[in-house]
Amino acid sequence: MNSLGFNKSEKDTKVVVAMSGGVDSSVAAVMLKKQGYDVIGITLKLYNNSDVSKSKSCCAGTDIEDARKVALKNDFKHIVLDYQDKFFDGVINNFVDSYSAGETPLPCVKCNQTVKFTDLLSEAKKIGADALATGHYAIRKGSLNNASLHKAKDFTKDQSFFLFATLQDQLNYVRFPLGDYKKLEIRQLAKKYDLDVSDKPDSQDICFVTSDSYRDLVKNLNPSVNKKGIIYDIDNNILGTHNGISNYTIGQRKGVGISGSKEALYVIDIDKNQNSITLGTKEKLRKNVINFKNINWLGGNILPQKLDCSAKIRSTQEDLPGILDINSDYGTFTFETELDKTSPGQACVFYKNDQLLGGGWITA
Repeated sequence: MNSLGFNKSEKDTKVVVAMSGGVDSSVAAVMLKKQGYDVIGITLKLYNNSDVSKSKSCCAGTDIEDARKVALKNDFKHIVLDYQDKFFDGVINNFVDSYSAGETPLPCVKCNQTVKFTDLLSEAKKIGADALATGHYAIRKGSLNNASLHKAKDFTKDQSFFLFATLQDQLNYVRFPLGDYKKLEIRQLAKKYDLDVSDKPDSQDICFVTSDSYRDLVKNLNPSVNKKGIIYDIDNNILGTHNGISNYTIGQRKGVGISGSKEALYVIDIDKNQNSITLGTKEKLRKNVINFKNINWLGGNILPQKLDCSAKIRSTQEDLPGILDINSDYGTFTFETELDKTSPGQACVFYKNDQLLGGGWITA
Protein backbone atom coordinates (compact mmCIF):
# COMPACT_ATOMS: atom_id res chain seq x y z
CA MET A 1 0.00 0.00 0.00
CA ASN A 2 1.56 3.30 -1.04
CA SER A 3 1.24 6.63 0.77
CA LEU A 4 -1.88 7.59 -1.24
CA GLY A 5 -3.67 4.39 -0.26
CA PHE A 6 -3.30 2.38 -3.47
CA ASN A 7 -2.16 -1.22 -3.51
CA LYS A 8 0.45 -0.71 -6.20
CA SER A 9 3.81 0.94 -6.70
CA GLU A 10 4.21 4.71 -6.82
CA LYS A 11 5.40 4.64 -10.44
CA ASP A 12 2.22 2.83 -11.45
CA THR A 13 -0.01 5.37 -9.64
CA LYS A 14 -1.01 8.31 -11.84
CA VAL A 15 -1.80 11.52 -9.93
CA VAL A 16 -3.14 14.76 -11.36
CA VAL A 17 -2.07 17.73 -9.24
CA ALA A 18 -4.10 20.95 -9.42
CA MET A 19 -1.39 23.60 -9.75
CA SER A 20 -2.43 27.20 -9.14
CA GLY A 21 1.10 28.54 -9.55
CA GLY A 22 1.54 29.15 -5.82
CA VAL A 23 3.98 27.62 -3.38
CA ASP A 24 1.55 25.11 -1.84
CA SER A 25 0.40 23.33 -4.98
CA SER A 26 3.93 23.49 -6.42
CA VAL A 27 5.37 21.73 -3.37
CA ALA A 28 2.55 19.16 -3.45
CA ALA A 29 3.36 18.30 -7.07
CA VAL A 30 7.13 18.10 -6.59
CA MET A 31 6.75 16.14 -3.35
CA LEU A 32 4.67 13.48 -5.09
CA LYS A 33 7.06 13.40 -8.06
CA LYS A 34 10.04 12.86 -5.75
CA GLN A 35 8.13 10.04 -4.01
CA GLY A 36 8.00 8.29 -7.36
CA TYR A 37 4.42 8.92 -8.46
CA ASP A 38 3.46 9.45 -12.10
CA VAL A 39 2.55 13.15 -11.77
CA ILE A 40 0.66 15.33 -14.22
CA GLY A 41 0.25 18.99 -13.28
CA ILE A 42 -2.88 20.77 -14.49
CA THR A 43 -3.35 24.52 -14.23
CA LEU A 44 -6.72 26.09 -14.90
CA LYS A 45 -6.91 29.42 -16.69
CA LEU A 46 -9.89 30.89 -14.86
CA TYR A 47 -10.12 34.47 -16.06
CA ASN A 48 -8.50 37.13 -18.19
CA ASN A 49 -6.31 38.57 -15.53
CA SER A 50 -3.75 40.90 -17.07
CA ASP A 51 -4.60 43.55 -14.47
CA VAL A 52 -4.61 41.26 -11.42
CA SER A 53 -1.77 41.99 -9.04
CA LYS A 54 0.58 39.17 -8.13
CA SER A 55 -0.36 39.39 -4.46
CA LYS A 56 -3.98 38.51 -5.18
CA SER A 57 -3.80 36.20 -8.13
CA CYS A 58 -4.51 32.51 -8.41
CA CYS A 59 -4.46 30.66 -11.74
CA ALA A 60 -3.50 33.94 -13.43
CA GLY A 61 -1.17 34.56 -16.39
CA THR A 62 1.97 34.81 -14.25
CA ASP A 63 0.79 31.90 -12.11
CA ILE A 64 0.34 29.65 -15.14
CA GLU A 65 3.92 30.39 -16.19
CA ASP A 66 5.18 29.71 -12.64
CA ALA A 67 3.44 26.33 -12.60
CA ARG A 68 4.83 25.46 -16.03
CA LYS A 69 8.38 26.25 -14.86
CA VAL A 70 8.00 24.03 -11.78
CA ALA A 71 6.84 21.12 -13.93
CA LEU A 72 9.60 21.62 -16.51
CA LYS A 73 12.30 21.83 -13.84
CA ASN A 74 11.08 18.66 -12.15
CA ASP A 75 10.41 16.66 -15.29
CA PHE A 76 6.67 16.03 -15.22
CA LYS A 77 3.94 16.83 -17.68
CA HIS A 78 2.02 20.10 -17.35
CA ILE A 79 -1.32 20.93 -18.98
CA VAL A 80 -3.24 24.23 -19.08
CA LEU A 81 -7.02 24.05 -19.40
CA ASP A 82 -9.05 27.12 -20.31
CA TYR A 83 -11.90 27.12 -17.79
CA GLN A 84 -12.82 30.80 -18.10
CA ASP A 85 -16.41 30.09 -19.12
CA LYS A 86 -16.86 27.43 -16.43
CA PHE A 87 -15.40 29.76 -13.80
CA PHE A 88 -17.62 32.63 -14.87
CA ASP A 89 -20.74 30.46 -14.79
CA GLY A 90 -19.94 28.56 -11.59
CA VAL A 91 -18.21 31.20 -9.46
CA ILE A 92 -18.40 34.79 -10.71
CA ASN A 93 -22.09 34.68 -11.63
CA ASN A 94 -22.90 33.18 -8.24
CA PHE A 95 -20.81 35.89 -6.56
CA VAL A 96 -22.74 38.66 -8.33
CA ASP A 97 -26.13 37.00 -7.83
CA SER A 98 -25.43 36.49 -4.13
CA TYR A 99 -24.56 40.13 -3.47
CA SER A 100 -27.49 41.22 -5.64
CA ALA A 101 -29.77 39.18 -3.36
CA GLY A 102 -28.42 40.82 -0.21
CA GLU A 103 -26.25 37.80 0.67
CA THR A 104 -22.52 37.46 1.29
CA PRO A 105 -20.99 34.78 -0.98
CA LEU A 106 -18.16 32.32 -0.42
CA PRO A 107 -16.43 32.16 -3.82
CA CYS A 108 -13.60 29.87 -2.66
CA VAL A 109 -16.14 27.19 -1.69
CA LYS A 110 -17.96 27.61 -5.00
CA CYS A 111 -14.66 27.31 -6.86
CA ASN A 112 -13.86 24.04 -5.07
CA GLN A 113 -17.43 22.85 -5.58
CA THR A 114 -17.53 23.54 -9.33
CA VAL A 115 -14.40 23.94 -11.44
CA LYS A 116 -11.99 22.07 -9.14
CA PHE A 117 -13.87 19.09 -7.73
CA THR A 118 -16.41 18.70 -10.52
CA ASP A 119 -14.84 19.76 -13.83
CA LEU A 120 -11.15 19.22 -13.07
CA LEU A 121 -11.86 15.99 -11.20
CA SER A 122 -13.78 14.70 -14.21
CA GLU A 123 -10.84 15.66 -16.45
CA ALA A 124 -8.44 13.75 -14.16
CA LYS A 125 -10.58 10.63 -14.43
CA LYS A 126 -10.76 10.97 -18.22
CA ILE A 127 -6.96 10.78 -18.51
CA GLY A 128 -6.87 7.73 -16.26
CA ALA A 129 -5.52 9.28 -13.06
CA ASP A 130 -5.91 7.31 -9.85
CA ALA A 131 -6.30 10.48 -7.79
CA LEU A 132 -6.50 14.27 -7.90
CA ALA A 133 -4.17 16.04 -5.44
CA THR A 134 -4.39 19.66 -4.34
CA GLY A 135 -2.38 22.03 -2.15
CA HIS A 136 -5.18 22.48 0.41
CA TYR A 137 -4.28 22.28 4.08
CA ALA A 138 -6.58 19.47 5.16
CA ILE A 139 -6.25 15.80 6.04
CA ARG A 140 -8.07 12.95 4.34
CA LYS A 141 -8.32 9.66 6.20
CA GLY A 142 -9.87 6.31 5.38
CA SER A 143 -10.26 3.94 2.46
CA LEU A 144 -10.74 4.42 -1.26
CA ASN A 145 -14.50 4.21 -0.78
CA ASN A 146 -15.25 5.78 2.60
CA ALA A 147 -12.86 8.67 3.25
CA SER A 148 -13.27 11.26 5.99
CA LEU A 149 -12.08 14.87 6.11
CA HIS A 150 -10.14 16.37 9.04
CA LYS A 151 -8.47 19.60 10.04
CA ALA A 152 -4.88 20.16 8.97
CA LYS A 153 -1.98 19.87 11.36
CA ASP A 154 -1.43 23.62 11.02
CA PHE A 155 -4.68 24.96 12.50
CA THR A 156 -3.72 28.50 11.46
CA LYS A 157 -3.77 27.41 7.79
CA ASP A 158 -6.50 24.77 7.97
CA GLN A 159 -8.74 24.94 4.89
CA SER A 160 -11.21 22.19 5.73
CA PHE A 161 -13.94 24.84 6.13
CA PHE A 162 -13.69 25.65 2.41
CA LEU A 163 -14.02 21.95 1.53
CA PHE A 164 -17.30 21.29 3.35
CA ALA A 165 -19.27 21.03 0.06
CA THR A 166 -17.01 18.25 -1.27
CA LEU A 167 -19.17 15.22 -2.05
CA GLN A 168 -18.30 11.81 -0.61
CA ASP A 169 -17.30 10.28 -3.95
CA GLN A 170 -15.13 13.34 -4.66
CA LEU A 171 -13.43 13.07 -1.27
CA ASN A 172 -12.74 9.39 -1.97
CA TYR A 173 -10.80 10.46 -5.09
CA VAL A 174 -9.00 13.58 -3.82
CA ARG A 175 -5.74 13.69 -1.84
CA PHE A 176 -4.21 16.50 0.25
CA PRO A 177 -0.44 15.89 0.55
CA LEU A 178 0.18 19.01 2.68
CA GLY A 179 -2.27 18.27 5.49
CA ASP A 180 0.37 16.92 7.88
CA TYR A 181 2.73 19.86 7.37
CA LYS A 182 2.93 23.36 8.78
CA LYS A 183 3.13 26.28 6.39
CA LEU A 184 6.67 27.09 7.50
CA GLU A 185 7.71 23.52 6.64
CA ILE A 186 6.21 23.90 3.15
CA ARG A 187 8.18 27.10 2.59
CA GLN A 188 11.32 25.24 3.72
CA LEU A 189 10.57 22.36 1.36
CA ALA A 190 10.10 24.82 -1.50
CA LYS A 191 13.59 26.18 -0.84
CA LYS A 192 14.97 22.63 -0.54
CA TYR A 193 13.39 21.78 -3.90
CA ASP A 194 14.88 25.02 -5.29
CA LEU A 195 11.50 26.30 -6.49
CA ASP A 196 11.34 29.82 -7.86
CA VAL A 197 8.00 30.28 -6.05
CA SER A 198 9.44 29.53 -2.60
CA ASP A 199 9.00 33.16 -1.47
CA LYS A 200 5.88 33.90 -3.51
CA PRO A 201 3.16 35.52 -1.38
CA ASP A 202 -0.05 33.63 -0.74
CA SER A 203 -3.04 34.75 -2.80
CA GLN A 204 -5.21 37.20 -0.91
CA ASP A 205 -8.82 38.35 -0.87
CA ILE A 206 -10.98 37.43 -3.86
CA CYS A 207 -8.69 36.51 -6.72
CA PHE A 208 -10.96 37.72 -9.54
CA VAL A 209 -11.77 41.16 -8.07
CA THR A 210 -9.28 43.46 -9.75
CA SER A 211 -10.34 46.81 -8.30
CA ASP A 212 -10.26 48.01 -4.71
CA SER A 213 -13.84 46.90 -4.12
CA TYR A 214 -16.00 43.93 -5.08
CA ARG A 215 -18.84 46.45 -5.55
CA ASP A 216 -17.33 47.61 -8.86
CA LEU A 217 -17.55 44.07 -10.24
CA VAL A 218 -21.15 43.62 -9.06
CA LYS A 219 -22.16 46.99 -10.51
CA ASN A 220 -20.51 46.27 -13.88
CA LEU A 221 -22.10 42.84 -14.27
CA ASN A 222 -25.49 43.75 -12.82
CA PRO A 223 -26.07 47.54 -13.09
CA SER A 224 -29.70 47.18 -12.02
CA VAL A 225 -28.60 46.24 -8.51
CA ASN A 226 -27.77 49.87 -7.64
CA LYS A 227 -31.40 50.74 -7.06
CA LYS A 228 -32.05 53.21 -4.27
CA GLY A 229 -34.06 52.01 -1.28
CA ILE A 230 -35.01 52.75 2.29
CA ILE A 231 -32.81 52.42 5.39
CA TYR A 232 -34.84 51.56 8.50
CA ASP A 233 -34.09 51.16 12.18
CA ILE A 234 -35.38 48.12 14.09
CA ASP A 235 -38.64 49.95 14.87
CA ASN A 236 -39.29 50.55 11.15
CA ASN A 237 -38.48 54.24 11.40
CA ILE A 238 -36.96 55.62 8.20
CA LEU A 239 -33.34 56.71 8.68
CA GLY A 240 -32.46 57.53 5.09
CA THR A 241 -31.83 55.97 1.68
CA HIS A 242 -29.23 53.59 0.31
CA ASN A 243 -27.75 53.24 -3.18
CA GLY A 244 -28.33 49.49 -3.64
CA ILE A 245 -28.35 46.50 -1.30
CA SER A 246 -25.24 44.99 -2.94
CA ASN A 247 -23.22 47.78 -1.29
CA TYR A 248 -23.92 46.37 2.17
CA THR A 249 -23.17 43.25 4.17
CA ILE A 250 -24.48 42.03 7.51
CA GLY A 251 -22.39 43.51 10.32
CA GLN A 252 -21.14 46.46 8.25
CA ARG A 253 -20.63 49.68 10.20
CA LYS A 254 -18.56 51.96 7.99
CA GLY A 255 -20.12 53.50 4.93
CA VAL A 256 -23.76 53.01 5.88
CA GLY A 257 -24.38 56.72 5.26
CA ILE A 258 -26.22 57.49 8.50
CA SER A 259 -24.86 59.91 11.08
CA GLY A 260 -26.15 61.53 14.23
CA SER A 261 -27.00 58.36 16.15
CA LYS A 262 -25.98 58.21 19.80
CA GLU A 263 -24.78 54.63 19.33
CA ALA A 264 -22.85 52.98 16.52
CA LEU A 265 -25.21 51.41 14.00
CA TYR A 266 -24.60 48.22 12.04
CA VAL A 267 -26.38 46.53 9.16
CA ILE A 268 -28.45 43.83 10.85
CA ASP A 269 -30.78 42.86 7.99
CA ILE A 270 -30.94 43.13 4.19
CA ASP A 271 -34.32 42.59 2.54
CA LYS A 272 -34.08 41.87 -1.19
CA ASN A 273 -37.86 41.82 -1.70
CA GLN A 274 -38.33 45.25 -0.13
CA ASN A 275 -34.96 46.54 -1.38
CA SER A 276 -34.27 47.81 2.13
CA ILE A 277 -31.66 47.53 4.84
CA THR A 278 -32.14 47.70 8.60
CA LEU A 279 -29.64 49.17 11.03
CA GLY A 280 -29.31 48.43 14.72
CA THR A 281 -26.87 48.39 17.60
CA LYS A 282 -24.21 45.73 17.86
CA GLU A 283 -26.13 43.55 20.31
CA LYS A 284 -28.85 43.12 17.66
CA LEU A 285 -26.29 41.31 15.51
CA ARG A 286 -25.72 38.62 18.08
CA LYS A 287 -27.44 35.28 17.48
CA ASN A 288 -26.99 31.74 18.67
CA VAL A 289 -29.37 29.89 16.30
CA ILE A 290 -28.23 29.54 12.68
CA ASN A 291 -30.55 28.22 9.95
CA PHE A 292 -29.16 26.61 6.80
CA LYS A 293 -30.06 24.53 3.75
CA ASN A 294 -28.48 22.26 1.11
CA ILE A 295 -26.63 20.17 3.68
CA ASN A 296 -23.61 18.18 2.54
CA TRP A 297 -22.88 15.34 5.00
CA LEU A 298 -19.45 13.71 5.26
CA GLY A 299 -19.85 12.20 8.72
CA GLY A 300 -20.82 8.66 7.74
CA ASN A 301 -23.66 6.80 6.08
CA ILE A 302 -26.33 7.86 8.57
CA LEU A 303 -27.44 11.50 8.67
CA PRO A 304 -28.42 12.20 12.29
CA GLN A 305 -31.47 14.23 13.26
CA LYS A 306 -29.77 15.67 16.35
CA LEU A 307 -26.14 15.72 17.41
CA ASP A 308 -23.91 17.39 19.99
CA CYS A 309 -20.92 18.72 18.09
CA SER A 310 -19.25 22.02 17.22
CA ALA A 311 -19.58 24.43 14.31
CA LYS A 312 -18.33 27.68 12.89
CA ILE A 313 -19.67 30.26 10.44
CA ARG A 314 -16.33 31.77 9.38
CA SER A 315 -13.15 30.02 8.38
CA THR A 316 -11.00 32.09 10.73
CA GLN A 317 -12.98 31.47 13.92
CA GLU A 318 -12.67 28.54 16.30
CA ASP A 319 -15.46 26.01 16.05
CA LEU A 320 -17.75 26.33 19.07
CA PRO A 321 -19.99 23.73 20.78
CA GLY A 322 -23.71 23.43 20.29
CA ILE A 323 -26.50 21.20 19.01
CA LEU A 324 -27.06 20.27 15.37
CA ASP A 325 -30.68 19.63 14.29
CA ILE A 326 -31.30 18.29 10.77
CA ASN A 327 -34.63 17.89 9.02
CA SER A 328 -34.10 16.51 5.53
CA ASP A 329 -32.14 19.14 3.56
CA TYR A 330 -32.63 21.89 6.16
CA GLY A 331 -31.18 22.33 9.60
CA THR A 332 -30.31 24.56 12.51
CA PHE A 333 -27.30 24.83 14.74
CA THR A 334 -27.82 26.20 18.25
CA PHE A 335 -24.56 27.53 19.67
CA GLU A 336 -23.98 27.62 23.41
CA THR A 337 -22.73 31.20 22.99
CA GLU A 338 -23.87 34.02 20.72
CA LEU A 339 -22.09 35.00 17.51
CA ASP A 340 -22.30 38.13 15.41
CA LYS A 341 -22.12 39.02 11.71
CA THR A 342 -24.07 35.97 10.56
CA SER A 343 -25.02 36.47 6.91
CA PRO A 344 -27.13 34.48 4.44
CA GLY A 345 -24.93 33.10 1.68
CA GLN A 346 -22.17 32.11 4.09
CA ALA A 347 -21.71 28.60 5.49
CA CYS A 348 -22.24 26.82 8.78
CA VAL A 349 -19.72 23.96 9.00
CA PHE A 350 -19.90 21.19 11.63
CA TYR A 351 -17.06 19.36 13.35
CA LYS A 352 -16.58 16.55 15.85
CA ASN A 353 -13.14 17.06 17.36
CA ASP A 354 -10.92 17.44 14.26
CA GLN A 355 -13.28 15.71 11.81
CA LEU A 356 -15.41 17.79 9.45
CA LEU A 357 -18.91 16.30 9.51
CA GLY A 358 -20.45 18.51 6.83
CA GLY A 359 -22.05 21.90 6.38
CA GLY A 360 -24.88 23.91 4.90
CA TRP A 361 -25.57 27.31 3.35
CA ILE A 362 -26.88 29.87 5.84
CA THR A 363 -30.39 31.18 5.12
CA ALA A 364 -31.05 33.17 8.31
